[in-house]
Amino acid sequence: MRINCFELQDWEKDYLAQKFGNTIDISFNSETLTAENVWTARDVDGIVVFVYSMVNKQVLDQMPNLKFIATMSTGFDHIDIEECKRRNIVVSTVPSYGENTVAEHTFALIFAISRRIIESHERVREGNFSPSGLTGFDLFGKTLGVIGVGNIGTHVIRIAKGIGMDVVAHKRTPDPKLAADLGFRFVTMGELLSQSDIITVHVPYNQETHHMLNQDAFSKMKNGVIIINTARGAIIDTTALVGALQSGRIAAAGLDVLEEESMIREEHELLHKEFPIEDLKTVLENHMLLNNPKVVITPHNAFNSREAVMRILRTTEENINGFLSGNPKNLAY
Repeated sequence: MRINCFELQDWEKDYLAQKFGNTIDISFNSETLTAENVWTARDVDGIVVFVYSMVNKQVLDQMPNLKFIATMSTGFDHIDIEECKRRNIVVSTVPSYGENTVAEHTFALIFAISRRIIESHERVREGNFSPSGLTGFDLFGKTLGVIGVGNIGTHVIRIAKGIGMDVVAHKRTPDPKLAADLGFRFVTMGELLSQSDIITVHVPYNQETHHMLNQDAFSKMKNGVIIINTARGAIIDTTALVGALQSGRIAAAGLDVLEEESMIREEHELLHKEFPIEDLKTVLENHMLLNNPKVVITPHNAFNSREAVMRILRTTEENINGFLSGNPKNLAY
């Protein structure tokens, strides 16, 4: 069995080499897989890739022995799935790796706002230890509105209930049993907007959710509401958000994502050398959010824990082992 791995960082190569170096013929390439360099993998049985490798018909035509593709990503739009089906090529993905990780970061942003963590830290660094003017607020008894109750949203609700918050949530297909088990209420979007003290977003980005939180939505919220977004930036209309912050309708926002980040398909891209990370500074400056004292911004870092990043590699390891044993896992189709 010959497997060629593309787009791997050094520590990822070391991990997979340790796991498979003595059992299969595995080789590594830091570059993306392209039609120009696919000749280096012409005779392989399997490949490991990330989202920058375009595994299209032209590339597949040059790998006649290919039987297996492991992509180190949740999405697989960089792979011609229909062509893989036609050729009986198994495609395995990393379906999830950061549900609890993103949920914990959501509350990191909430706590940073509710207890004035950033301002307190900056004051102490300046040698001022007075707490005057840094009064925060309790989360206990406050109403958290959770938009989207998938794996991440469910983890958020569990944490909120542990703190003693009242939770209302909106989902296209409510799950009454989950609501009963965790002790929260499914409500309409209008009810969520009007009842929540803090609103956090956990839906995927698509045409339906584009600018879901816009000027009209903000107008239905309580004065002084807190907005948290660790999902995708364009779910919130940034221009409307800036206006609502200026008017006081929104008291504060915690943002791990920004509207112009639409080029990001996978969070793990942010750790990849191909991603143009320097562009994000311009995004922030253009929307007057960077220096707004009402806004806490993190650099799309909610996914980025040691455990979550390792889950990507471990799932890839499981996918390779699954194929080798004749029991493929996490199939794309």
